[in-house]
Parts: sequence; structure tokens; C-alpha cells
Amino acid sequence: MSYENLTLAHEGAAAILTLNRPQRRNALSLELMIEIVDALDHLSRDAGTRAVILAAAGKVFCSGHDLAEMTGRDINEYRRIFDVCSQLMLKIQAIPQPVIAEVQGVATAAGCQLVAACDLAIAAEDAWFATPGVKIGLFCTTPMVALTRAVGRKRALLMLLTGDPVDARTAADWGLINQAVPAADLAATTRKLAAKVAEASSLVVSIGKQAFYTQIDLDQPKAYAYAKEVMSMNALAADAQEGIGAFLGKRAACWTGK
Repeated sequence: MSYENLTLAHEGAAAILTLNRPQRRNALSLELMIEIVDALDHLSRDAGTRAVILAAAGKVFCSGHDLAEMTGRDINEYRRIFDVCSQLMLKIQAIPQPVIAEVQGVATAAGCQLVAACDLAIAAEDAWFATPGVKIGLFCTTPMVALTRAVGRKRALLMLLTGDPVDARTAADWGLINQAVPAADLAATTRKLAAKVAEASSLVVSIGKQAFYTQIDLDQPKAYAYAKEVMSMNALAADAQEGIGAFLGKRAACWTGK
């Protein structure tokens, strides 16, 4: 796969997708979003990829939508931009592999949304996050969807209504990211996390990720009804029987992905 605004590399079982528009602060142009969706779609079918790290070149993770594309358009063109953006956020959560955001510098507006949509996120301690659309007359309505689900109503509204930045340690405390680490340790920490995820059965991780996003918005009785069926089917899988047998036999499991 070859892209204009995105690079793809593999390190062990992890694929590293790197936003590569540093001269534009890695703004999410329509073309870049289409490329990310395409790359994720291809990686979703790659059995050798057990985790995906979403990183960015330069000093900024992502500054949001490319504002050069947000002036003088008609409504259908705006709908196209936000439709592809929504497809991107949903694709991150739809692929079987966990997606880990590796955040340096700034993640604002749709860039903050991108972090919130990822399954896991590690950020440098000097990184910060914001949804400042209210300050330029374009409320961060689509970023609000992922942000609210990550940090809750009051915290999301504080960010959305003021546009004020949140530092990495606060973001970790609020649940927007999992951990804030020294900038020098950022890449190593994300790769260590990806390797940890890759230790488990790829089938079981895929089942669990899909089940998580399916049950999260159900009421509790429906969530349990759904979850018990998924777990029952999971128990029939060869990897489940292998894992249980390995635990009981005090040996390492040998996963087959089946």
C-alpha cells in the first residue's frame, strides 16, 4: 500500500500508521481520511497484524479538520467531509485489532476525536487536547460523539463550550487517554502496549473488541443478554479450550486464532 499523506510500517505484530502531513499539523484532509480508512480496511484482513499504532510525524499529532477545505463549499461537500470523518472513527472501532493512539504535541477538534475513538491511547506528558471549534464558529459536534463517550457529559461539555485545552495528565485522569509518559518514552510505551495486546489470541481479542462496542450503549439487561451469548460462543472456540487447558495444565497456551 502506498499513500500520499500516510506511511505504513510493521514492527513485529504491530502495524504503525503514521499521519504524514507535518507541514499542515497533520490536519485531517478529506484525502488523508480516505487513506486512513483504506489502510485500516486492508490491515483488518491481515492475520499477521495483531495491533495498530496510530502515530503522527512532526511535533503535532493532529490539529483537526483541514480548515482550508472548510470555506466556500456547498452543503453536500461539507456532508461528504463529515461523512468520511464518521466512517473513519467507526472503522477504527470496527476492525478486529486494537488501535492505539500515540499522541505527541497537540490533538485538537477532530484530532481529539481521533484519540477518543481509538481503543487505547498513550500521550506524551507535554501533549494537550482541546475541542476549540466554538471559538471559530464551528462547534465540535462530531468530535463531541467520541469525546462524550470517553470522558462523560460534564467534562465533555466543559471542553466543548470553552474550547480550553486539557493537559495530558488531566486527559489520563478523565479517561481520554490511558497514560501520560515522558516524551522520550512515548514510542517505546506504545510498542510495549501493542506487544502486550498481541500476546492474546487474535480471535478472542477480536470477539472481545466487537462485543465491547456492541454492549456499551445497551441497557444493562440487554447488555447481559448479548454478552452471555457471545461468551457462550467464545467458549466453543479452539483457542478458548486451549487457553483453559493451558491454565489448568500450568503451561503456555498455543494460539491458532480459531
